Amino acid sequence: MSTPRSRTTAGTALWAALVILLGLLALAPTPAHAAPGASSPPTAAATGLHIDNGRLLEGNGNDFVMRGVNHAHTWYPGETQSLADIKALGANTVRIVLSDGHRWSRNSPEDVAAVIASCKANRLICVLEVHDTTGYGEDAAAGTLDHAADYWISLKDVLAGQEDYVIVNIGNEPWGNTDPAGWTAPTTAAIQKLRAAGLQHTIMIDAPNWGQDWQQVMRTNAQTVYDADPTGNLLFSIHMYSVFDTAAEITDYLNAFVDAGLPIVIGEFGGPADAYGDPDEDTMMATAEQLDLGYLAWSWSGNTDPILDLAIDFDPARLSSWGERIFHGVNGIAATAEEATVFGGTTPDTQAPTAPGTPTASGVSPTSVTLTWPAATDNTAVTGYEVVRVSGTTETAVASATGTSVTVSALSPGTAYTFAVYAKDAAGNRSARSATVTVTTERDTGTPGAGCAVGYRVVGEWPGGFQGEITVRNTGTAAVSGWTLGFAFPAGQTITNMWGGTPAQSGSSVTVAAASYTASIPVNGVVTVGFTGTKLTTNPAPTAFTLNGKTCTAGTS
Repeated sequence: MSTPRSRTTAGTALWAALVILLGLLALAPTPAHAAPGASSPPTAAATGLHIDNGRLLEGNGNDFVMRGVNHAHTWYPGETQSLADIKALGANTVRIVLSDGHRWSRNSPEDVAAVIASCKANRLICVLEVHDTTGYGEDAAAGTLDHAADYWISLKDVLAGQEDYVIVNIGNEPWGNTDPAGWTAPTTAAIQKLRAAGLQHTIMIDAPNWGQDWQQVMRTNAQTVYDADPTGNLLFSIHMYSVFDTAAEITDYLNAFVDAGLPIVIGEFGGPADAYGDPDEDTMMATAEQLDLGYLAWSWSGNTDPILDLAIDFDPARLSSWGERIFHGVNGIAATAEEATVFGGTTPDTQAPTAPGTPTASGVSPTSVTLTWPAATDNTAVTGYEVVRVSGTTETAVASATGTSVTVSALSPGTAYTFAVYAKDAAGNRSARSATVTVTTERDTGTPGAGCAVGYRVVGEWPGGFQGEITVRNTGTAAVSGWTLGFAFPAGQTITNMWGGTPAQSGSSVTVAAASYTASIPVNGVVTVGFTGTKLTTNPAPTAFTLNGKTCTAGTS
């Protein structure tokens, strides 16, 4: 048998071991993902989806950008085909609405396991969220983040081993209009409760104020909440509806998190133009694409007001206009989503489509032309085309299309234009430019200025945006009943909201249809159209206008 060592001998050995350990700790590298300003940087999860340097990564270290939609599974539990349809339209992520039993029927562990299995079978990353916490600052009986945390812990066995595929969104839109300042402490407590129970998944946290953070509570306290997660595996979620709805507000809010090294995703956004004011969803998607941030549109299905409205028959061939934008827009899901490599992909798709064939022109008028081109090919699929106007070494985007034909409008009569086309695939790869075609629009047989005069002025400007005003005067000899105004922005401006008319914009080309109360213009009468828009670095005025196809005298109003 061994002889016990004396206290002196054991103490010396213990001290020597401690010295060696301290030396090793001193040489250990600081975790690479430490958030700027964090006083005690947490350690990132070693496997599965995790946050590193403010980015969401897969377990193999590949960057993962969520592109997907929300699906109200708890209200439509039998709708098993939806995930396959969502995937077929190009999404890589789906946010699944669940209930912990406070407001709706509790989703059982067996049901949640089936949801996760369906997500994996359809190669979708699965964001699971409890919806019962919505606005609970006004109705405490509706559920709390603490109760939601208990629900997630009850699903621990179901969630175990799913860190590569599942993100846990603790609770939907906590705190409505009541005491949003109380968001920080309960949020921190819920996170720590989940970590203490052993859940290592990426945790998504919704902002207060119905998820929209209009009091900037999450923006102000995000670092504090992030530092409280011992794994550093935390992702913030903003719901953008009527609060951050201009280009300047959208970019300012998202950039605040990016600049601070804090991970953020647009967890909900979208809807018909009259539902939440007039939020600029296209700018939200474009900004998310520019910053490589995720977005999840509301929604494939809803409760009383589905926004991606498939008429509740779940027919993927019957997308609403919002559905077309979210899936097939220039910055939409089909154009920007990349599948998670955990589903068997080895390397991202980096192969660009072939260049489209040389475009041809038809239907040439004084103010428009139709362009048609032979299709490009791709190793996966071509998802869209971008038409540009070429002037020397300068290109200006004028239209986009999912097919191989488009009409470019708001051109000037008797003017030569050179156009070319690019193709784009689902991974965002852009082809080489097609050969060019030069088209000269027909001359306007009318006398310029004989029937209309248009004034344009900028009312006010701010970083990234401005307000404009257009006046249309009838200088002809007969009243105008119904009109369409055409012009082109010269420097990448876009219209975000308008009164007095209904705008349609394709690239730089803009057409404005009269509102009911501006449709009639008596002889020598004037109507005024106002709008807000976004701008780049400069904001020059359009130089040519047409009214019902006739060239107008242009000036300042």
